[in-house]
Amino acid sequence: MLHRVKKEHDLNHDKWIGIGGKCEEGESPEECLLREAWEETGLTLTDFRYCGLVTFVSDTWEGEYMHLFQAEGFTGDLRTCDEGDLQWVDREFLDQLPKWEGDRIFLDLMWKQVPFFSLKLSYTGERLTYAALNGKPLKV
Repeated sequence: MLHRVKKEHDLNHDKWIGIGGKCEEGESPEECLLREAWEETGLTLTDFRYCGLVTFVSDTWEGEYMHLFQAEGFTGDLRTCDEGDLQWVDREFLDQLPKWEGDRIFLDLMWKQVPFFSLKLSYTGERLTYAALNGKPLKV
């Protein structure tokens, strides 16, 4: 997990998030995953699972789509990241870390190995106000 503490004026400041970034022109989600993993961690992913597509909607920042992957194998050594502190976090401690509310939903779906899913998360400020899994509203 990445603890975002190094950038000023960071929407994710002091939150724990997964690694990632924006796809470059002509880049597939898988190519983006491999590039971002290498750039942010120094690790080369050797096995991964495409878990789902997350749609983010907000009243304070531009909406976006996130392709969600789970790495299942890698080579290399973890290096310093300029966006925050990288740490391996045991699953049982994840709930104790400050995260976006919606991250708890997709992390749970990933741990349960739910087949490929579509998740919509809507925020007012930092508060999750709506969530839908595969088009069906969830209780938030």
